[in-house]
Amino acid sequence: MTSRQFGALKLALLLVLTCSVVDTHGSLVQAQQQEPATTAPATPPAAGRGGRGAAPLDPRVQIRSYRFTETNEDLPYAVFVSSKVRRDTKAPLIIALHGLGGNHMTMMRGNALDLAEQGGYILVGPMGYSPSGWYGGPAVGGGRRGRGPGAPGAPGAPGAPGANPAAAPPQAPAAARGPAPAPVGGQAVTDPAKVSELSEKDVMTVLDMIRKEFNVDERRTYLMGHSMGGAGTLFLMVKHARVWAAAAAIAPAAFSLQPASLSQIPEMPVLIIHGDADTVVPVNVSRSWAAQMKELNKPHHRYIEVPGGDHGSVISTGMPDIFAFFNANTKPAR
Repeated sequence: MTSRQFGALKLALLLVLTCSVVDTHGSLVQAQQQEPATTAPATPPAAGRGGRGAAPLDPRVQIRSYRFTETNEDLPYAVFVSSKVRRDTKAPLIIALHGLGGNHMTMMRGNALDLAEQGGYILVGPMGYSPSGWYGGPAVGGGRRGRGPGAPGAPGAPGAPGANPAAAPPQAPAAARGPAPAPVGGQAVTDPAKVSELSEKDVMTVLDMIRKEFNVDERRTYLMGHSMGGAGTLFLMVKHARVWAAAAAIAPAAFSLQPASLSQIPEMPVLIIHGDADTVVPVNVSRSWAAQMKELNKPHHRYIEVPGGDHGSVISTGMPDIFAFFNANTKPAR
């Protein structure tokens, strides 16, 4: 991929990666369990690009934080608990990973909450340490230690050598823009390789906390994510294969991952959804994974290509298929 292509990818990722449809009419759902002593309320996302702060915070979602011992920082995470969840019954769990520039609230919106309520799910949005953590996998634009599109100095980033000045969004005067939104997530570490490791660690730590707090069904624990989070899904589903009953990646930005990795998890049900009008992550990325699925010839692998679907719209349009896929797949008893 050329520097100019990376520049275009960077801009689009930062502007639309975390688009979603927001549900504002739901009533407050009370969790059946008490919050653990290690968690505390966190500040809702500030207005701005990453958190989509202009969208109302759904009152059904709990915003929490915990002390991340690796960096001695408080990291946020979000939890939705269906009213059908009971202490004496194992509940299905979904870990939802946000895209580049997003945060713990990005996937906790719209029909995802309604479908989780209907299915009796616990839905959890971890921060992944930072808005650009990549969940342990390689960042786009230079491998594990490279700089992804949009990072300062990355190929094609505004102000970087070879950048296209026309690709940079117009900036209003500083006084008109007002104060910058407060950063969300970890700030103590900036090295991309270390941030990636901490991103994975944050996800798995939040998963462990939820398992201790709730009566989670280990045979119905699922992973999904969008764009960067889709790439994170494809990475973590292989690395932590024993955890997940199934995984779903939405428009995964899996430029640095190999579809051949599916051969390492031949029995795990995997769903990939991508719109054929996606101008951020080309649909050919997912088509290469679909080709590998076809080669493996596993009935529990599924690829859905959405005609006219763009990078953001496939989040909400794909949710019914994702929940139906998870409902249909339970990990075999050992």
